Amino acid sequence: MVLEATMICIDDSEWMRNGDYVPTRFQAQSDAVSLICGAKTQSNPENTVGVLKMAGKNPKVLVTPTSDLGKILACMHGLQIGGESNFGAAIQIAQLALKHRQNKKQQQRIILFVGSPLNYAKETIEDIGKKLKKNSVALDIVSFGEQDEEKIELLELLLATVNNNDTSHIVHVPAGPTALSDVLLSTPIFTGDGEGGSSGFAASAAAAGFEFGVDPNLDPELALALRVSMEEERARQEAAAKKAAEDASKQEKGEEQSTSQDATMTENVNPGTSEPQKKTHDLTDDENALLQQALAMSMDDPSATVAVRDTDMSDASADDHDLQLALQLSVQDSASDQSNPIDMHKVLADQSFVSNILSSLPGVDPNDPHVKDLLASMQNNPEAKEEDKEDPKEEEKK
Repeated sequence: MVLEATMICIDDSEWMRNGDYVPTRFQAQSDAVSLICGAKTQSNPENTVGVLKMAGKNPKVLVTPTSDLGKILACMHGLQIGGESNFGAAIQIAQLALKHRQNKKQQQRIILFVGSPLNYAKETIEDIGKKLKKNSVALDIVSFGEQDEEKIELLELLLATVNNNDTSHIVHVPAGPTALSDVLLSTPIFTGDGEGGSSGFAASAAAAGFEFGVDPNLDPELALALRVSMEEERARQEAAAKKAAEDASKQEKGEEQSTSQDATMTENVNPGTSEPQKKTHDLTDDENALLQQALAMSMDDPSATVAVRDTDMSDASADDHDLQLALQLSVQDSASDQSNPIDMHKVLADQSFVSNILSSLPGVDPNDPHVKDLLASMQNNPEAKEEDKEDPKEEEKK
């Protein structure tokens, strides 16, 4: 792994307000700087990174070369945009900061972000390049924003002057929807130089482009945990989708079964309505018959009563012989009572018996004229009936 001390020169001029890079030039540059700082510090624990801003008359060092990544990233917050980029002075200040590094074994490198036009003579650019090459300082240039021919020519001249054994690089990033940091991932600025440098930058690039944002070579446990969590979440989502589909299919089947059951019940109810109607008609007929029997008995029609009781006796004889005998006896008694109504009139003719009965009734006065008239009429009726019966007999004898 390459042991390096790196100074990153950022362009914070007014040109960084443009929105041709997502979201702005300055924000895209800040993301790329953060990614480079992380890659440098992860490639070797002893690597150091410093940050310098180039805008204004006097470029300012925001943080000297350090291995504290938090301190490096914090210096970017609150940085204000304004002024013009002082390209030449910024490179000289960065070179002095690297010269005073604590570990002299660290190789020196400057990463230069240029997003504004350059107004320098070729001689000045060549002098800057010669000084860097003399002090063994490698230079990486990230050109974005304005891509005019003059700017490209001056940057290519500076690179040709500084380059020694292909340790320096330049990348031109045109405006577009692609993020600046994504373009730099596949460039030599990230992949590094030679066999030693490529390992550190390749690891950083792999971490940046990994599925979960973590390099499994640097932190295998975290990468495994993220992979397992992702698989469990995917399995849970698939199970939830499958359960939802099954519930929907069951609900559809249940609706179809309920519809078929309703139709079957409707079919079963329609034919069955005739039986209750028949039963209702039968009950009505029975009630009518009973009503007719009651009327006949209330009218004291002997023939009807005897006929009805004979019918009842014939029906009962099929069930019980003893019951048939009892019914016959009761019918004979009633017939004899009806055939001898004169016995009842004889009883009524006994005035002393009737007077005792009437006096025993509460609220009845035997001496009442109305009661006496009623008794007299009842006593005269049987005598008239006997005379009527005797007349036909006398006529037959004549």
